[in-house]
Amino acid sequence: MPAPAPDRHPAHDALLARWVGLLTSARETSARETSAREATVPDPGPYGEDLLARWAEPQRRYHTTDHLIAVLDRVDELLLHVRAPDPAAVRLAAWFHDAVYLPERSTNEERSARLAERALTEAGVPAARTAETARLVLVTRDHDPAEGDTNGAVLCDADLAVLAGSPEDYGAYAAAVREEYGFVPDEAFREGRANVLRHLLGLSRLFRTPIGHERWEDAARHNLATELELLSA
Repeated sequence: MPAPAPDRHPAHDALLARWVGLLTSARETSARETSAREATVPDPGPYGEDLLARWAEPQRRYHTTDHLIAVLDRVDELLLHVRAPDPAAVRLAAWFHDAVYLPERSTNEERSARLAERALTEAGVPAARTAETARLVLVTRDHDPAEGDTNGAVLCDADLAVLAGSPEDYGAYAAAVREEYGFVPDEAFREGRANVLRHLLGLSRLFRTPIGHERWEDAARHNLATELELLSA
């Protein structure tokens, strides 16, 4: 088996197949509507290639293909325990939630949501599912889904699961975030990062699904508090 191209993630082909399967299933509505669209819907492959190219952009250090894989895997894990109204929309939102990512911009979620709306509409995903996907991407701005928003809870829990890693894994995550913001002077970064940590610690629950709260809440709060203490030292 040939080695992957040097600029491609080792999981590229598996991820592309995962995307194709997801988009194909996400297009399904009624048999009549599906039949009417079969001749016109575009190949899902190029959409997946575009997304994977975005996740591999050189300015990324934490928000990389590995982060995408981690979020997709955590979504799958949570959906084994949580009944979400639209699992396909949650998985689509995981693919798009950081598809547009420039560390110096504060509008990444909005731009990612607009990308999802354009791409999924063109790709033949029903309008309601496309709108739900875009809404979910926007929920990741503050990771504070409304009460009863099970789709949002699954996505946000999957995105925040990194906070509950081992001390070593959490340290690697924090270092990668700092590297992404390497253009920011140390004092300004410490202030901005501390504000993010305080926001997260101020949430009544970091993890909104029962299984996520049980598995990850305590470890995540410990890691966040430790980082905040170090930043304030």
